Amino acid sequence: MASDQATTPPPPPLPEIQSHDLSQVIVLHPPPVFNYFKDLFSKKFHLLKAWESPLPLHEFLTNHAHSAQAMLCSGTGPSISADIIRLLPSLRLVATTSAGLNHIDLTECRNRGISIANAGEVFSEDVADLAVGLLIDVFRKVSASDRYVRHGLWATKGDYPLGSKLGGKRIGIVGLGSIGFQVAKRLEAFGCNISYNSRKRKDFVSYPFYTNVCELAANSDVLIICCGLTEQTRHMINREVLLALGKEGVIVNIGRGAIIHEKELVQCLVQGEIGGAGLDVFENEPDVPKELFELDNVVLAPHMAVFTTESFKDLCDLMIGNLEAFFSKKPLLSPVMNE
Repeated sequence: MASDQATTPPPPPLPEIQSHDLSQVIVLHPPPVFNYFKDLFSKKFHLLKAWESPLPLHEFLTNHAHSAQAMLCSGTGPSISADIIRLLPSLRLVATTSAGLNHIDLTECRNRGISIANAGEVFSEDVADLAVGLLIDVFRKVSASDRYVRHGLWATKGDYPLGSKLGGKRIGIVGLGSIGFQVAKRLEAFGCNISYNSRKRKDFVSYPFYTNVCELAANSDVLIICCGLTEQTRHMINREVLLALGKEGVIVNIGRGAIIHEKELVQCLVQGEIGGAGLDVFENEPDVPKELFELDNVVLAPHMAVFTTESFKDLCDLMIGNLEAFFSKKPLLSPVMNE
């Protein structure tokens, strides 16, 4: 028998949010996180995608000069120069998916009252992991011995040459910020002795502090570059520093390529004036000096220290949170510079 109770009709579907109803965010070039989580941004914001526009960049920016208040960028895209910023008089936030800020004209942002948010400490642990991984690879010859096996040389030439122990090594960290501190913690667990150079002495650690990076190199078996790229740090690691590190010394760079004078580094490696290198970053990416390809004491990575699923998801959440906070007139989650 049919029921006498009336059937409750389903609720009407919610109206679909149109892109023009969302807050606008200008993007000059897709940041790497878009390869995996672009849809999460598109659902929250109306993305003004300069790279998809047929217009020249200056015309595209001029068209959005009075509507775009926020920009999303990365260290791999075009620099956010003073010229670009001046074309966007309504801009009030630059959110970058990188920890470094060398691609943004900070002076122009400060003069125009533009806030900046970056990746904060999202990447610190994964970058530190890769720094240690590169160092172990150089000392224990992991990549080089892998090639040795794959090329059939184990069977024809016998055992691979000896590597070097990590424990007990003197580690000099250049830049004891969030990443540098995570590197130090990891290497302490291996029994290494930590020293550092930074803009100022850190009260929360007891590691020996060197004001001069050349002196740090002279008292280290390994230099690990963890600082940001500024005019002061560009080419800071030059031939003098590398020679102070010495013939057995190893350098690892997970900061920015131009912190090291790349031509002088290549020369020192080719001539055997330092012991080896683990490099995730380069001065003119993605171009890498071809002289490094033949050196078994050099380990190369394609600027991938932050490339983990976990880091990118955390980064996505942080960037969306920063943008939502900005449009809601709330404090940014990872501010670098506030207006």
